[in-house]
Amino acid sequence: MDDVVVLVVITFVASIVNGALGYGFSSITVPVALLFYTNRILNPALVLVELVINAYVLFINRRSILNIFWRVAPILGGLAVGVGIGSYLLSLVEPAWIKFVTYFFLLPLILLQAAGIRKPIQAEKVIAVPFGLGLGTLYSVTTISGPPLALLFNNQGYPKQDFRAALGIIRLAESSLTAIAYGLIGFYSAGSMEIIPYIVPSVIVGIPLGTFLIRLMDPETFRRICMAFDGLIVGFGLSRVLGELDLASPVTTYAILAIVILVNGVLLLRFFKEHTNPQQVPP
Repeated sequence: MDDVVVLVVITFVASIVNGALGYGFSSITVPVALLFYTNRILNPALVLVELVINAYVLFINRRSILNIFWRVAPILGGLAVGVGIGSYLLSLVEPAWIKFVTYFFLLPLILLQAAGIRKPIQAEKVIAVPFGLGLGTLYSVTTISGPPLALLFNNQGYPKQDFRAALGIIRLAESSLTAIAYGLIGFYSAGSMEIIPYIVPSVIVGIPLGTFLIRLMDPETFRRICMAFDGLIVGFGLSRVLGELDLASPVTTYAILAIVILVNGVLLLRFFKEHTNPQQVPP
């Protein structure tokens, strides 16, 4: 019963974040839910739920689709191949190793966002297909793609509505393709279907609430707080799975978690210091 309560609470929190930022549902839900469920149970349920969420996000930002479609279209080609590769890998690899891969790749992406790094990529078209390939593989294995997408689109200077529309296009494509791939490899199970009813109410209430709350506070502050929270969860999950796989001693796992907490704290304090005391520009 405890696992169900945690699932309801974390999907509610994740839905609020998704409603506010346009992404973040899986990147917050998965690190916590993996403490109670395997990817083979969790992923199919989340993909089906995200299929609806992503369609909704794209619908409410549909006016910006034409502005960015051809800019993101090359990513979709690599995405399709990556989803096929990732889905196949998920059917072969042991659940504990999938958890390790999820936490290992997610943590640096979250910390990069928390650091507020902005470095526009000049050769955007060149990296589009390889980026899509990696993104599709990551999503089909972990159901997470928000952090790398947000990192890329923020770096490239997408306006707010174009940013959300681009996220909607790619995330709807990846969730649709992954849902099909999971069906082809027979990945859906009774266990996955049983947890969906616990997730849906959280999404129905949380997303509109997040959309409302973001109007009451600074979006960047909200995003940084979410990234800090997410980083702590992922750091804890990584330390747990390292011990589970006997890849590190208890002392080492606690040290890794302590480092993540320290880095997270420094980045968050730096942000608030810069945000509350902006550099004065001389007249």
